[in-house]
Amino acid sequence: MLKTVCLFRIYLLLCKDKSYLNSSASKNNDLQSQEHLSLQRRPIMSVLPPVRKDRIIGQLPKCFNKSAALHTENEFHSKVKTACQQQRTGTVGRFKISKVIVVGDLAVGKTCLINRFCKDAFDKNYKATIGVDFEMERFEVLGVPFSLQLWDTAGQERFKCIASTYYRGAQAVIIVFDLTDVASLEHTRQWLEDAMKENDPTSVLLFLVGTKKDLSSPAQYSLIEQDAIKLADQMKAEYWALSALTGENVREFFFRVASLTFEANVMAELEKSGSRRIGEVVKINSNPNNLYAASKKKQPNCCQ
Repeated sequence: MLKTVCLFRIYLLLCKDKSYLNSSASKNNDLQSQEHLSLQRRPIMSVLPPVRKDRIIGQLPKCFNKSAALHTENEFHSKVKTACQQQRTGTVGRFKISKVIVVGDLAVGKTCLINRFCKDAFDKNYKATIGVDFEMERFEVLGVPFSLQLWDTAGQERFKCIASTYYRGAQAVIIVFDLTDVASLEHTRQWLEDAMKENDPTSVLLFLVGTKKDLSSPAQYSLIEQDAIKLADQMKAEYWALSALTGENVREFFFRVASLTFEANVMAELEKSGSRRIGEVVKINSNPNNLYAASKKKQPNCCQ
């Protein structure tokens, strides 16, 4: 009898432990499911780094020379400002990355120009770019994040074939020449022609940039600037003169490139959204049932 009672108590204890284990397991499952749901509800962190404070653009930067500018307005287009305020910029500011290619002769200072802006550094030891290289710069324009991909292409003839494959899809082309070398200015025509083979000329912003301003004497600079402005006018490009060594006009120039590229992208997005709305209106107005009903009304009464 005593054995029976002991066995019964052991059985009850085992049943109690089993129920406790089952309840704790179910609690663990509930906690795991809740954690999973909370993870799903959490916003996805942006992979891109935050915009630096010195990359915020609130006003349209001024052009370098009004006689050779893409436009001379003092402010962004009113449609662009309204779209930014209403957060109607489409893909701009989310996934859009604008491609900018930098082309020009060997040793005109393309890499030094990009490094001065992106890294605030100047390397006096010359190293030729092999093929291509690129830097990514993030801005905030009118409160909207915007990214530029700056492609530094090789100026050597043997790498020209490789570099040209990266020209496609550019939204802005920076053609660089040396302010102390007239021949490099003359060669910019060929660089422009090569870049336009891979792009639509009507949708690309062009910039003609003279570097090494610190090495040019006032008299020499005055002469070459006149030729550069004439050439920029023929190319429909905006002219700038700067120095990567001293940093003169470098920041202002890239802010101008970012602003005009941003403006062009937002305007393109607004045109797309406008065309979609027009297409919807046409589709609604051209309902086949309505057309059938209209044609039925116009039938003659002679056969009735």
